[in-house]
Amino acid sequence: MILVGSGALLKRATTHALATGHRVDLVVTNDPADAPAGGVPHLVTTDVNTEAEQLTARCTDGVVWSINNWMIFRAPVLDSGLRIYNIHNGLLPQHRGLPSAAIAYALLQGHAEYGATLHQVDAGIDTGQVLAEQPFPIAPDARYHQVLLRGIQACHQLFQRTLPAIAAGHPPEPPLPRTPLPGAYYGRRSLRELPAHAAHPAYPRATDVGVAAPFVPELVTALSAPSP
Repeated sequence: MILVGSGALLKRATTHALATGHRVDLVVTNDPADAPAGGVPHLVTTDVNTEAEQLTARCTDGVVWSINNWMIFRAPVLDSGLRIYNIHNGLLPQHRGLPSAAIAYALLQGHAEYGATLHQVDAGIDTGQVLAEQPFPIAPDARYHQVLLRGIQACHQLFQRTLPAIAAGHPPEPPLPRTPLPGAYYGRRSLRELPAHAAHPAYPRATDVGVAAPFVPELVTALSAPSP
């Protein structure tokens, strides 16, 4: 398998895969600091799609995991025959896009639930078939940093839970249908527009990054930008 992504979540996923006897053919990141330990091959790139030949040549089981990954898969990787699975910080379809923005809006909109999602990767952004979820309730007084850190934990738990099935070539059956909140996409524009909601009663909770500030520099920047 190949793992594509960044940060502590990627390192934890790589360590767990190796510790449980799975072969990791390559780790792809955009930061040399994310190089895995133990001599696992490591490729640094800012565009995974330019490395399609390397991915197909090195991947021994045809499986690619996307873990805390900011690079968007496009052709030719999507046309390579590789099976690509993403662990998304958020429940889909209601929390598509950047988790740093989705969490803030989930709190502003009074969502009662957040979590992590395993889905297949297709040509859209967070639009592929959902295969598994790791939900958790949002407390009425929850603050941004609490939801973010619990979401990160849910991502790793979901990876641990679904890795054996994916590695065995038997992806989980999609979860039973439920009535999700309307789907929405939260990107950089959503971050820029967040200060416009400063009068909302939940705004202090929804923007309390606290100890999570190092994980969401894009949100910190948006919140510190001068008012237009």
